[in-house]
Amino acid sequence: MPFAWGVVNIMSVISSATLDRDTGDTDSLNGKGSLERRAYLPRRNSDRFSFMEDQYNLSGFKAANITINTLFKQEGDRLSDEDLFKVLADIKRASVQRRTKTIPGFIKLEVLPAPESMPGCLSPELIPVLPVAEKNPRLIKEVLEFPSSDVYVPHCIYRNLLFVYPQRLNVANRLTSARNITVKIQFMSGEEPSCVLPVIFGKSSGPEFVTEAYSPVTYHNKSPDFYEEVKIKLPAKLTERHHLLFTFYHISCQQKQSQAGAVETIVGYSWLPIVHNDRLQTGQYCLPIAQEKLPVNYSLHSPERIPAQVPPVKWMESHKGVFNLELQAVSSVHTQDNHLERFFTLCHALEGKVTFPIRLSDEKIPENKVEHELKLSIISLSSSRLEPLVLFLHQVLDKLFRLIMQPMVIAGQTANLAQIAFESVVSIVNSLHNSQELDRDQQGRNCLLAIYLYYAFRLPESQGDIITTGVHQLHPEGRYSTLGRATATTVGSLLLQSRARSSSNPDIPAPQSPEDVEVKNILSSKGANHPSFRMSTYVDASTHQQGGTKCTNKKQFHEELALQMVVSTGVCRENAYKYAWFFFELLVKSMAQHISQMDRKTVARRSRFSDRFKDDITTIVNVVTAEISNSLFKQKETEQAEKMNISLAFFLYDLMSLMDRGFVFQLVKSYCNQMSAKAVSMSTVISVRLEFLRILCSHEHYLNLSLYFSNPASAPASPCPSISSQTSSSCSFQDQRILSMFDLSPEFKQQHFLTGLLLTELDAALEMEHEGGKVQRKAINATYSLLCAHDLDQRCARPEVRAKIAALYLPLVGIIIDSINSLDFTVSDTRGGKGKGGGPDEDPDSVNPINQTIAMAIAGNPFNTLARNALASMASMSTKAPSTLTAETSRNLLVCFLWIMKNSEQSLIQRWTADMPFAQLNRLLELLAICVSCFEYRGKQSSDKVSTQALQKSQQAKARLEQALLGGQGARGEMIRRAGGNDRTLGYGENLRWRKDLTQWRQTNDRHDKSKAELDQEAIISGNLATEANLIVLDLLEIIVQATPLAECKDSVVGGVLRVLLHSLTCNQSTSFLSHCFSTLRALIMKFGDLLFEEEAEQCADLCQKVLQHCSSRVDGNRSQACATLYLIMRYSYSSASNFSRVKMQVTMSLASLVGKSSDVQEEFLRRSFRTILAYAEEDGEMQATQLPSQVDELLGNLNRILSDTVKMKEFQEDPEMLMDLMYRIAKGYQTSPDLRLTWLQNMAEKHNGRKCHTESAMCLVHAAALVAEYLSMLEDHKYLPVGSVTFQNLSPNVLEESAVSDDVLSPDEDGVCSGRYFTENGLVDLLEQAAELFSQGGLFEAVNEVYKIMIPILEAHRDFRRLASTHEKLQRAFENIIQKGHKRMFGTYFRVGFYGSKFGDLDEREFIYKEPGITHLPEISHRLESFYSQCFGDGVLEMIKDSTPVDKNKLDPNKAYIQITYVEPYFDDYEMKDRLTNFEKNFNLRRFMYTTPFTKSGRPRGELNEQYKRKTILTTMHSFPYVKTRIHVIQKDEFDLTPIEVAIEDMQKKTRELAVATHREQPDAKMLQMVLQGSVGATVNQGPLEVAQVFLNEIPADPKLFRHHNKLRLCFKEFIMRCGEAVEKNKHLITPDQKEYQMELKKNYNKLRENLRPMLERKIPELYKPIHPPKPRLERFVNQQLLYTRVRGQRPW
Repeated sequence: MPFAWGVVNIMSVISSATLDRDTGDTDSLNGKGSLERRAYLPRRNSDRFSFMEDQYNLSGFKAANITINTLFKQEGDRLSDEDLFKVLADIKRASVQRRTKTIPGFIKLEVLPAPESMPGCLSPELIPVLPVAEKNPRLIKEVLEFPSSDVYVPHCIYRNLLFVYPQRLNVANRLTSARNITVKIQFMSGEEPSCVLPVIFGKSSGPEFVTEAYSPVTYHNKSPDFYEEVKIKLPAKLTERHHLLFTFYHISCQQKQSQAGAVETIVGYSWLPIVHNDRLQTGQYCLPIAQEKLPVNYSLHSPERIPAQVPPVKWMESHKGVFNLELQAVSSVHTQDNHLERFFTLCHALEGKVTFPIRLSDEKIPENKVEHELKLSIISLSSSRLEPLVLFLHQVLDKLFRLIMQPMVIAGQTANLAQIAFESVVSIVNSLHNSQELDRDQQGRNCLLAIYLYYAFRLPESQGDIITTGVHQLHPEGRYSTLGRATATTVGSLLLQSRARSSSNPDIPAPQSPEDVEVKNILSSKGANHPSFRMSTYVDASTHQQGGTKCTNKKQFHEELALQMVVSTGVCRENAYKYAWFFFELLVKSMAQHISQMDRKTVARRSRFSDRFKDDITTIVNVVTAEISNSLFKQKETEQAEKMNISLAFFLYDLMSLMDRGFVFQLVKSYCNQMSAKAVSMSTVISVRLEFLRILCSHEHYLNLSLYFSNPASAPASPCPSISSQTSSSCSFQDQRILSMFDLSPEFKQQHFLTGLLLTELDAALEMEHEGGKVQRKAINATYSLLCAHDLDQRCARPEVRAKIAALYLPLVGIIIDSINSLDFTVSDTRGGKGKGGGPDEDPDSVNPINQTIAMAIAGNPFNTLARNALASMASMSTKAPSTLTAETSRNLLVCFLWIMKNSEQSLIQRWTADMPFAQLNRLLELLAICVSCFEYRGKQSSDKVSTQALQKSQQAKARLEQALLGGQGARGEMIRRAGGNDRTLGYGENLRWRKDLTQWRQTNDRHDKSKAELDQEAIISGNLATEANLIVLDLLEIIVQATPLAECKDSVVGGVLRVLLHSLTCNQSTSFLSHCFSTLRALIMKFGDLLFEEEAEQCADLCQKVLQHCSSRVDGNRSQACATLYLIMRYSYSSASNFSRVKMQVTMSLASLVGKSSDVQEEFLRRSFRTILAYAEEDGEMQATQLPSQVDELLGNLNRILSDTVKMKEFQEDPEMLMDLMYRIAKGYQTSPDLRLTWLQNMAEKHNGRKCHTESAMCLVHAAALVAEYLSMLEDHKYLPVGSVTFQNLSPNVLEESAVSDDVLSPDEDGVCSGRYFTENGLVDLLEQAAELFSQGGLFEAVNEVYKIMIPILEAHRDFRRLASTHEKLQRAFENIIQKGHKRMFGTYFRVGFYGSKFGDLDEREFIYKEPGITHLPEISHRLESFYSQCFGDGVLEMIKDSTPVDKNKLDPNKAYIQITYVEPYFDDYEMKDRLTNFEKNFNLRRFMYTTPFTKSGRPRGELNEQYKRKTILTTMHSFPYVKTRIHVIQKDEFDLTPIEVAIEDMQKKTRELAVATHREQPDAKMLQMVLQGSVGATVNQGPLEVAQVFLNEIPADPKLFRHHNKLRLCFKEFIMRCGEAVEKNKHLITPDQKEYQMELKKNYNKLRENLRPMLERKIPELYKPIHPPKPRLERFVNQQLLYTRVRGQRPW
């Protein structure tokens, strides 16, 4: 028995050993969800392992040393499992540890993580596992654990183990001296002693196998508990003679002197037959013990049911069970399930050497009943328990497939069991899918079935000598002979082969078995007389001819399977098509193996399969398609329909590699017909068909099936000789009209079937409206992945091949151009470009309506069965605007466009653009501008600031750009790589079909952070891709210019090209692109300069600005190119266009705009560029005799002066207020130059917008709009236009400064004054629209209304109802925001800031009002200004004046700078408050502000109540807030002082107002009311109001001047007491039941305060009530009293 035991907490060891694990290994677990990896097959104890994996990261497990310091003595009577569990549960309690005997000592253990490769490892069967150790290291044994729950993994190796657990022996009632008892266990094949088998696994210190095992002895215990486990290797074939023999001994510890003999004394015997009714016995048993020698043939019976013997057997305890034991089997031979056992037994009877009748459990089955019993067993298979069914799944399916394929001859009768076997297969598949315990992949496929299809399935064997019963012949061994019934000889030989395979890790490769050699021979053989040649049905021996003649009328498995799918009915049919993926894969694999085994690879595709089989396939496809359509129509099984659709697509995908392609195309056509016939929503139909076509088009032979080559030599090599397209009919584009090549015509769809289908669906998806854009995204991604695959395909690397491929997709270009309004990339207005349309100038004829023939004929009009309602829904969609695509989807679509343009022949593109209509050409140019915006280089991002979402978007966008332009990826590209020999391990070692996460065409949503090196690499790739895309656009622009005839709208075409070029200059570009772009620009100026300078004045202004911007570049090459271009503009405008004055103005305005917008303008490089241009002018020999050099010199001098004026702005970049003052000063200097002033106002608006000062930004635009309106009113006289800046007075009185001084500010029209695009009615509307949007962002919704009042008449005059509708919608939102937000809006906070000290320069002794964002506290602005000016002046120079008293400059240090900051509030007179009712009106158009300063006569700021004075200071600013600046100069200051009693009156009035507001709120707030009330009548604050009353109202003042103040304060207290009473009553109705005592306390305090104030409030000053005049009539007296009362309640000081 055990001596002692210790405890180790495994979980604590794991948790402590994984604390320092590498968190980066969390994604490298055991390949969960990866069906194709052999590592997916888990161990039998995977349930515990997966639980530990979920709780702890075992991949980061480190070595751990364990020391057990406490050893507990084992007690002999506490050996059972129950006792052990109880002790373990109580071991943590100290009292239990004290009662338990301990033994001094310790044990050290070392726990190490198991490496991937372990030399010298043994399986549970003691078989060496590869790699075998070279030397003799310490062996490692794998432990076979019994999991706590079922593990669902099929058997994949031979294992036949039996575990025997002796549990308890109870002989306490027997009068014997047997107390030290042991049990000897033997496995016997007979009853003779020589029949003992050496199959018991020995101990580690002994031999591998022994013939007997003993249990430990428990000293002096007649009822011992056993804890031993005996592991037995069962023979492969068990007979009724095999049994376990148990011999019980008494062990003598001390031999008595009177006795002599052995130490062991036999107590008794017992046995247990291993097989009962041909079934392995397992479970719990309680056996009786025989005291004497066992009788003859005892092994044929169980000890409980042994027949009577002569002489009788002497039993212990009267033949009662006294020995408890348990048997557990882990076997791939014995199913341990009644249904499976019955099925395998009957199948074995049909296949092997058997003698009828056969035994099934307790009954005998004669030969004439075998068929009936077999059918019953097949039906009952689905009733088997899940675990044994999964364990023997491969064998069960193999047997059923054999029954499906070949009929059985039973008792001379042919039994066709195909239908019932097929129904059983369907039932099993359904059960496995419905089980919650089994894993499924992303598509809902059962993983066990997928593994079986990929690894285990092969065509059923069909030798004719194994299918007839009753004939004695040898049973040939199947490939699963090691797993099922077999002879011992076969098992022994296969065990030798499996010694190199791990029993628990199938990932470890094994040497090639004879089965693999056999398969290889089958695949390589061509003779029909080969021994391994397999027929699919019964073959008579006479048909096997030596000449190798093949039978053509034999049934094949794929034919039988297809037939059963067709003829199935009821629930079987429903489930068969529900899980069609399994049967489709089964069909495909059986067809492929049939072709390989029958050597049909060289046979023509049309002859590979029979016509009947083709008919069955057609029927199956039609049925599945109908099921998909019906499920979509019901809208309840959409997910199931999508799965079936994908399965059908993959099925046809595989058929394209095996069958005649024309036949497969007919199936595709039939699918399209059926899917269009049902009255299903078009979005659903298109989505399903797109998924179907996407899979089909990813076929590796897609190009060969879709593309016709005019020259066979230019065709890419076909990967399979049978599908070579070199003999296809040629079709060259030279024989066709160029424009028709870019249309999705019926001829195109007939010639390019799959491509025509895909592009038709894409066109339909883009033309329809769909919420969320899922259909459009799916359509575009399908096309995008195809082009990525073509770009990756090495067969298509030659330019001529790529040109042919690009020609295949030319209709896509027309589709993209027609869908330009749906793209999500537009030319940004802030960069000088124009929007994508929607304005009044858009040509309505250029927008083509939806094509109602999207479902027209493809290869003979396959959509001719469209229902009427489907056509009606398509027609109704033509009136709807297509939905806008997302940015990612638009990018993918444009990638396709650029790839086609890049690889198409230039002559073809040139002829196409030459014949293109003018409207279509404009749309093409607009599309190119969108491409430039889409592929703009975004710059290098910092790895510390990049968010996960931004990284994901960058990853997707950049990866797709790289794929399309520099080599893409895709599912089809992956197949091409595999076919071409690249990455064959991935291609053939893993089934990518079930690994959707590995296919590149299925984007993943993994989000992970990236290192700086990865981000740098992405930045490089992004830059290269941006350059490539823009160069493609540039090439296309040059082709357009060359192709368009000069007489046909050359001016408009050149203008459009120039717009695209200017937009490309606006974006971030590489030096390489800029070099080519400037060259194109110079060529454009030289060829079409007259058209540009005369018709495109606005474009020329933008050109000057963009070129001047690049003149300040740091890169010498960019700067030199820009200088040459700018000088060419000047030279051409002077010599040819004779319009140099306009260019001068445009360059000057461009410089002003440049330095105003850009905070990083490089002044030094800009001055270098000016010198370079001047040098060009001075060295230009042809122009020396003209005035051009002097004109250029004058212009550049002016530009240098403007540049110098703006240098100061750089010094104040960190001081936003000073920066805006400088910009305001510069804009003020351009008062007589409206263009430049407008430019600077827009610059100021951008600066404000960047600082989130939306209100000031809006005011800048309002001033700009007023400036435009002022000049428009002078030039044009329309009633709907505003009458100059006066119209804007309601918005702000500051706008009047935009009034024109005199008429001479307008120069002649040729000077270019007021020629900008904003000096038009549309420009005015744009400015007003921008201002309204900014007002809305700033929360000034009332101002939005005033802006739209000016804009709406203009829109009404233009009849622009679209914008009118949008305007009124925005107005509605503005008014709704006013209603909803109301008083919740936070407007600006204002501070008075005074600067003192000579260090401030012009700011010395000047005061400003600063406007800060809402809820800005005084410390915030104080800290900001102090930090900024401390950096400017240095430490110790700046001091902040903390109070608001007047500053005496004589007392200040002249070497220091001082800032005084005071919080101020808007100030209004009483008459103003009548008009300023709302919160907005009290915070808009503010010019006067007030702050208060408390003081006393003694000089202290604070004092007693009777000596506390207050000074009010009112400041008036130069302009009203809000303004174009956030600080305005103070121009006037007024002050007046309040006496102590006036201060008291003001304080009491404030308290009274607070009480009134809290009491009369629409939605009472109990907490707010109680807080105000507590501050008024609470016991702790009674001294506040009461003390004020006692100081000022206790006595009548002696000074008559104070009588009125005294009376006013008394009246204030009377109102205060009244408001307090109302508040107490209001609170009474708001309190909760637990606040009643609080309410009573408030009432008590209120009454007390009222009683204390009553004498003072009732005391009146008699002098105030003496009549001054004779008594007046009663009515007049009443009116005067009311007037007096009103004045007393007012807030104006007397």
